[in-house]
Amino acid sequence: MKKIILTTLAAMTVATTLTGCMGQMAVSGVVTKANLTAVDNRYARAGLYMLLSPVYAFTASADLFVVNTIEFWTGTNPITGKGAVVDIKQDAILKVNDKLNGAATTAPLKVSSATIQQLDDNTLQMTAIQEDGSVVIMRGEKANDEVSFFVNDELISVASVAELEAYQAASRS
Repeated sequence: MKKIILTTLAAMTVATTLTGCMGQMAVSGVVTKANLTAVDNRYARAGLYMLLSPVYAFTASADLFVVNTIEFWTGTNPITGKGAVVDIKQDAILKVNDKLNGAATTAPLKVSSATIQQLDDNTLQMTAIQEDGSVVIMRGEKANDEVSFFVNDELISVASVAELEAYQAASRS
């Protein structure tokens, strides 16, 4: 049971990392701007927000699964035209760049399509087709208490399950 939970946790972490769901939430921002410009009263804005909650749920999903993913992989948000928020320099709690191949620390990859598949209980793979037609295969393989990350069969990083769990916990706060 513990193995299944850890494998699932690692797969979810890799899938979340590879889809790049963190971004500017630009579609939701368009709705928020419309809400703020519709009326000048804070109570009316709050009421309008409540009425628009289904719209916010839809736009947040669109941001999470489409627009922010495009922002992550291309390095630019397609709605705002601004650079990816994941590339903003901060004093991070968890330092991982020193463990990665330099090519894995910057954007953009010009991706036209991507698919994610679970190859077995311990392996998750994403195949990305770039705009120039080249194919990039990113894979996470769990063995014992570590997950090894590969790009085109080249090892780029190894993280312990404990490190991934700490990363996941830090991303929730």
